[in-house]
Amino acid sequence: MIVTTNDLFRHAYGNYAIGAYNINNLEQTVGLFRGNLGKSGSNEEPVDASKAAPFIIQISRGARGYTDKRFLEGMIRNAEEVFPEAIFAVHLDHGTEEACYDCIDSGFYSSVMIDASHEKLAKNIEITRRVVDRAHAKGIVVEAELGQLGGVEEDVVGSVCLTDPAEAVEFVEKSGCDSLAVAIGTSHGAYKFSGSQGLHFDVLEKIQKALPEEFPLVMHGSSSVPKEWVHRINEAGGKLKDASGVNEEQYLPAAKLGVCKINIDTDGRLVWCAIHREFFRDKPEEFDLRGPGKLFMPAYADYIVHKNQMLGSSGQLDGVRASLGAGVTG
Repeated sequence: MIVTTNDLFRHAYGNYAIGAYNINNLEQTVGLFRGNLGKSGSNEEPVDASKAAPFIIQISRGARGYTDKRFLEGMIRNAEEVFPEAIFAVHLDHGTEEACYDCIDSGFYSSVMIDASHEKLAKNIEITRRVVDRAHAKGIVVEAELGQLGGVEEDVVGSVCLTDPAEAVEFVEKSGCDSLAVAIGTSHGAYKFSGSQGLHFDVLEKIQKALPEEFPLVMHGSSSVPKEWVHRINEAGGKLKDASGVNEEQYLPAAKLGVCKINIDTDGRLVWCAIHREFFRDKPEEFDLRGPGKLFMPAYADYIVHKNQMLGSSGQLDGVRASLGAGVTG
């Protein structure tokens, strides 16, 4: 069932965070749906209610342009039929104004993000307001961003500029956005921290207190970049030196301070890279792309289960279903 991010945030606020996972291909899509239903190796496995979680599928501009946006949309629609128990939102990640309008008009997306964070405050508000007005007219919700993250991921390049709580109040009031991505120390890509740095919880707490009650906040650039997967990649010929990410133990404390959505993209790429490198290292005679794909899907599903446990969303699917008035199944 496709719902809006607002539908998910109402149940999550202050208790846990929803995982927002980027996808680019079939194998990621299948692994993502299986993992969020507590499955692993087979679509036919029963749903494990103790592990099942609501989630957000994120499609970036890069993913939309990789082949053709309609392929991704088609895969998600079919996945919804294959996994009817799933409850999720479909979200445009880091959209331009033009990309947001295309997604709004498509009738497929339930949520879009307009990223004008590189603009001055007044301009960011102006652009976001236009997107909000157009999206709300069609029942679609809007995420916006204030402040800038460092790092590089696809075509997103940023220099660190933490979100100012006072500006956040003005931005939310004037733009009309439904959720706000804030810069509190995370960054895009696999190289987030050079030392023992972590999230700026002091800034996050000030933002939460300044904004309207239960206003949903979002953390971008929040992959944990697990050492295990980095090591496996490097052992199989990779060269990811000094890669580091957000400590998973900081997810739930952030959720308690109003973070309802946590974006995770790099980690999925690391799992994909490790599985594929290892497969062709160990089986150099192989050339069938389905071999590593068969290994990746359950590995990614298992990783999603782990991630949801750290986010606190694991086991919350039935609660979300009840809150939506759809009854309890699975």
